[in-house]
Amino acid sequence: MPFRSPLFRRLLISAFLPLAVALAALDFYLTQFVGKYERGRIEQQLASEARILAGEMSSVPSDSLRLWAADAGRRAAARITFIDPKGTVLADSAVLPETLGNHAARPEVSAALSGKTGFAIRRSDTMDAELSYFAMPVAYGRPGYVLRLAVPGHELRTSVGEVWSRILIASGVAALIALALAFVFTRSFTRRVRRLRAFAESLPSQNIDTEFLPDGNDELGALAKSLKRMAAEMRDLVDRLSLESNRREAILASMAEGVLAVDATMRVTFCNDSFAHAVGVETPVPERLPVLELVRDPGFIDLLTRVMVTGETVRERMQLAAADGRWFDVQCAPLAPTTRRGAIAILHDVTDIERLERVRRDFVANVSHELRTPLTAIRGYAETLLDGAIDDQENNVKFLEKIRANAIRLNNIASDLLVLSELESGRLAGDPEPVDVREAVEAAMRTAESEARVLGVTLHTGELASAEVMGYRIRLEQALLNLISNGVKFNRPGGQVAVAVRRESGNVIITVEDTGIGIPSEDLPRIFERFYRVDKTRSREVGGTGLGLSIVKHAVERMNGTVEVESQLGKGSRFTVTLPAVETGD
Repeated sequence: MPFRSPLFRRLLISAFLPLAVALAALDFYLTQFVGKYERGRIEQQLASEARILAGEMSSVPSDSLRLWAADAGRRAAARITFIDPKGTVLADSAVLPETLGNHAARPEVSAALSGKTGFAIRRSDTMDAELSYFAMPVAYGRPGYVLRLAVPGHELRTSVGEVWSRILIASGVAALIALALAFVFTRSFTRRVRRLRAFAESLPSQNIDTEFLPDGNDELGALAKSLKRMAAEMRDLVDRLSLESNRREAILASMAEGVLAVDATMRVTFCNDSFAHAVGVETPVPERLPVLELVRDPGFIDLLTRVMVTGETVRERMQLAAADGRWFDVQCAPLAPTTRRGAIAILHDVTDIERLERVRRDFVANVSHELRTPLTAIRGYAETLLDGAIDDQENNVKFLEKIRANAIRLNNIASDLLVLSELESGRLAGDPEPVDVREAVEAAMRTAESEARVLGVTLHTGELASAEVMGYRIRLEQALLNLISNGVKFNRPGGQVAVAVRRESGNVIITVEDTGIGIPSEDLPRIFERFYRVDKTRSREVGGTGLGLSIVKHAVERMNGTVEVESQLGKGSRFTVTLPAVETGD
């Protein structure tokens, strides 16, 4: 049955409903037009009669107005009412004026009192019937009076009703004919559409029955022929698009950089694993997820919003709180061409670069500060000597010793900087070779003996196991000397510095332990930084450059080792150097 098909029902309704609406609209329009025409005709008729009567009444005495109104009403076949400027009825052809109230508020009278003509159709309580009223201003001795004519409204209803009934009959006949034609056309059309639908549904499959397509020389026939020609191309296009989509998804998903795409409503359309891991969320990230639930960072959200509003590509370096404070180089661009604006953001992790830049800035500032102090002292003492203090026998030698001490300090800083630069760059003299750890410890102890003796600190060795490590002897001795020297300088009179060497699990463990002033716990993570001093005043007093522990760290790392520190404030510190041991045959 055709009516079982939703398409048939919709097409039939679509074909018939506009016609029915058009006919209804036409009926309404014609009815309104006829009604408006009839109202206009009645208004013109009353206006003509009113103008004739207005000419007559100008010569009627006031005491004869009622008789004149009755006579004029019979001649005009209308109700005549004469009203003064205050709205009081002076004469009426149908009723006694005394029985009527003030007419100033009647719509047609109100218009006439304002100097215009008025027309209205309404029910009269006095006559208990619907009347058509026309009022116009007249002069009766003086202006401001109103002459009103009224006729029954049944004429208007009769004329409009006759026209409306004829229009309704014609519309019904037209609607029935249109319904029959729409039924025939729709049934034929839906049959052909069903065949096209069946063919379209078979397009993804390999077996396509082209004989099933409808024929014809109209648009549906042309569509059937186009579908037949494009079937193979469509399957090929779908295959290529699927391959390209999978390839693009694989590339974006495997990128080390984080990639996030959002639509105009700030909802996620794509997010790869790198971005999800960067902001610390679980994968996979669901599509249409609001960005605020994925990245709770006002700066990042503002960047996406700005790009979508301006349509310009923006690149900024920012620190994301959602990514544990890591730094990212964020490039954000609008998605185009799209009907609705969106944006894509690519995050490149530059935390290490940012850290290196910060270290470089700190290093330059620290070097400048460390060099400025001795240079200022040298310049001051030199200027003092030049200003006449060179002849001061009591102080000139003292000033020269100060100059020499600061020059030595400058030389030590320069030497340590050169050593540190050599260690960091990896350009060490010669190749790594086996180094006897015991000999390196003993050499460093002998070098530090004189300084320890002056400061009243005792040096002694514990267990010194026989072991070798692969590295550079001079750098290992320098690292051990720096640790021992720090233990001596930051000790108290009568204190001790102990060095021990042992083998453990294929490693050589070197410990340097002192009974000095110790290191505050908040400073422990930073003591291996260049120019970092726990006690800046004392460090300069004992001649430290602030680079010793940094040299230790880099020297040990160049030999594939590690250095750790344990300390208690007021009780001393212990440094532990762990190096891979060189296995020797028996």
